[in-house]
Amino acid sequence: MTSKELTLAICKVLSDKKGKDIVYIDVEQKTSLCDYFVLVSGNSSTQVKSLAEHVEEQMEKNFDLAPTRLEGVHDGRWAVLDYGDVMLHIFSEDAREFYRLERLWEDGENLTKFND
Repeated sequence: MTSKELTLAICKVLSDKKGKDIVYIDVEQKTSLCDYFVLVSGNSSTQVKSLAEHVEEQMEKNFDLAPTRLEGVHDGRWAVLDYGDVMLHIFSEDAREFYRLERLWEDGENLTKFND
């Protein structure tokens, strides 16, 4: 599975679970950390946790993939799931507005809004 295919699979799982404002950013030429960032918002800390758990479960079930690292899932403000070439950031709406990762990494051409 390519990093783009993994990105789209994660976006689809988030969309199915009613994640809000799903975008992915191609950062392959900007950092050696990963190829894509996926950003999504949840309406509440409960939904942030639920989205993280659902992605983790579905990636394991459907693709036998587990994140190499998880951060912040229990807090419910900002969760990070590291799938190697794809880093998933799940935010509460307030945290997403505060950190504004889209502005840090997008250059106008590398940000794509996910539409199912």
